[in-house]
Amino acid sequence: MCCKPEKFRYYIKLTGIETHKFFYDKLTFIYLEMPKFTKKLEELESHFEKWLFILKNLQDLERIHLSMQGKIFAKLFDTAEIAGFTPEQVLAYEDSLKYYRDMKNSFDTARSEGWMEGLSKGRKEGLKEGREEGREEGRKEGIELTARNALKMGLSVADTAKLTGLTPEQIEKLG
Repeated sequence: MCCKPEKFRYYIKLTGIETHKFFYDKLTFIYLEMPKFTKKLEELESHFEKWLFILKNLQDLERIHLSMQGKIFAKLFDTAEIAGFTPEQVLAYEDSLKYYRDMKNSFDTARSEGWMEGLSKGRKEGLKEGREEGREEGRKEGIELTARNALKMGLSVADTAKLTGLTPEQIEKLG
């Protein structure tokens, strides 16, 4: 292209020929001269250099090198592998992918519906238990109130016990 022999990346901005001013300051082109990128695998220092290395050498790479571990590089290698499939392999792959997605959607839907059903059932049972506990607590408070009123009216502890079903000890605790 031009300039320094070791330089492979160029940032280019459009300028007007007559004015020598930038056409649009926010528009930048980045040109890469891939033949000038000559780093070896051991020399790669950044993700950018790893990407360039892979793009330049993809046809020669048979597996992911340890220095290129990560989801993004794995996805790139998977995509490159799929790109090399025969038409029959592509159809089989697409069918298996469709089957996988259908199954995943079915499981996700079933899980979501099961969760909602469980939540609804749990709420109903909780509400029922809460009502029963509330009724029981209300009965207990009503019996205690009756016992207090009976004592205020002058009934003996023994008669109040017969009236309410409480033990004499429970009545004495009510005061």
